[in-house]
Amino acid sequence: MAKRRFKTPGSKGIQRRDYLLALLSGVLLALSFPKPGLSLLAWFAFVPLLLALGRKSPKDAFKLGFTTGMAAYAGILYWLNIVMVTYGKLNWGVSGSLYLVLSAYLALYVGIVTWAVARGTAAGISPFLSFPVFWVSMEYLRSFLLTGFPWASLGYSQFKTLPLIQVADVTGVYGLSFLVVMGNVLLYLILRAVAGRDKASYPTREAVLFLLLLVVTLGYGFSRLNRPDTGKPIKVSLIQGNIAQDVKWNPAFQEETVAIYERLSRRPETAGSDLVIWPESAAPFFFQDDARYADRIRKVASGLKTNLVTGSPAYDMTAAGPMYFNSAFLIGADGRTMGRSDKIHLVPFGEYVPMARLLPFVNKLVTGIGDFSPGAAAVPLDIGKGRIGILICFEGIFPELAREYVREGSRVLVNISNDAWYKRSSAPHQHLSMTVFRAVENRVPLVRSTNTGISAIIDSKGHIRGMTPLFEEAVLAGEVRSGEGGSLYTAYGDFFAIACLLLGGITLVTGLVRLKTR
Repeated sequence: MAKRRFKTPGSKGIQRRDYLLALLSGVLLALSFPKPGLSLLAWFAFVPLLLALGRKSPKDAFKLGFTTGMAAYAGILYWLNIVMVTYGKLNWGVSGSLYLVLSAYLALYVGIVTWAVARGTAAGISPFLSFPVFWVSMEYLRSFLLTGFPWASLGYSQFKTLPLIQVADVTGVYGLSFLVVMGNVLLYLILRAVAGRDKASYPTREAVLFLLLLVVTLGYGFSRLNRPDTGKPIKVSLIQGNIAQDVKWNPAFQEETVAIYERLSRRPETAGSDLVIWPESAAPFFFQDDARYADRIRKVASGLKTNLVTGSPAYDMTAAGPMYFNSAFLIGADGRTMGRSDKIHLVPFGEYVPMARLLPFVNKLVTGIGDFSPGAAAVPLDIGKGRIGILICFEGIFPELAREYVREGSRVLVNISNDAWYKRSSAPHQHLSMTVFRAVENRVPLVRSTNTGISAIIDSKGHIRGMTPLFEEAVLAGEVRSGEGGSLYTAYGDFFAIACLLLGGITLVTGLVRLKTR
């Protein structure tokens, strides 16, 4: 029996113009993220792609969506080549190949979205509803499949638009992604109606629904922004040492590294601080048993009479041998170690090699101790004025980790990182934009101390109250108020994204049933 091919009524093959439109959408998406961060572009970036899709078959729609995704992620993640060539010592050919493989993997999610939208359109389901639902579904799946890589979810492009992003304490970043995609589809439907395509009528109902959602979102946002912070005031000082990556792990440079952090920590602006924060791996040695340099760090805390957080590698001895961790230590005002927090979500091929037994020829890109082990649980640390949750490096892009720390009692989030890998690329700016949402989602302030910048103080509404320049020694002092920690997002997590995923599955099944009925 011959296999029936799916065909959308009135569909045409892909023309050169269609690929150019899809590429244009990818370029607009890339430009909407930092840098340059032209966030307005995100609101119509998908329109060229939608014009190219028209009534294409699902197969052709996948190709066009994949093209858009490839252009977008290649533009957003170009800085990966800086890391792999400069610090991973790979040649440009190998680096470029790996970079394109990752871009292609991420582009698959966009292709799946357009494939599903084409299926739905053929079954009479409007892209006004299907596109936002499928987009959020794929963003959510991307956040945890294959260890997860939720970098540059669409909603992050709006991190500076404070009235809009307040809804993240209900829906997470996915609510913003949903609204932006819906706005794109509405604009596309209006353009079709104006152009008289297929006798399309004006999308009056769609416009009313979108405007209603937008007004509700903005109204909620302004009400949250006008609500005063009532938590305890906590003075923080963020220390940015600006240690070059190529000497960071050199034992001969340990003396100068510690001396830099000692000097910066004793600057006048740190006086009276409740918490001084050094970046990830600011102590490039085993703090827990180093007799020389660790004692000097303890004296900084006791001399300032304040709590001090520093990043350092750590280890635990087990029957099978030592287990290494990327950790943060809290030192009290008396110089004693008050606690340790271990990084839970490690960087694949950076801090460990996935399936190392099957891939013995693959080495880590990061110079350091060896393969790290993940921390067992989110462990808040008590600074006397409340508990803090420490997100190490790119843990700040995972909303579920920040949420877990807040659920465990943290009322201030601390992100320590080393973004020296990325040089003066867009990556430090992109990283910062995502951590803004961790504060808003959980209604707690977030402070981030990085080796070379961007260090920042972010309040529970997403205001960036202060930030440092890149590749300069800096001390950033300021005051935050401990957060509420009682948001809907903290309590229920990604229920909105899960609802979209379920609705997307129902939509696909419904579409298939309708097509068979026809």
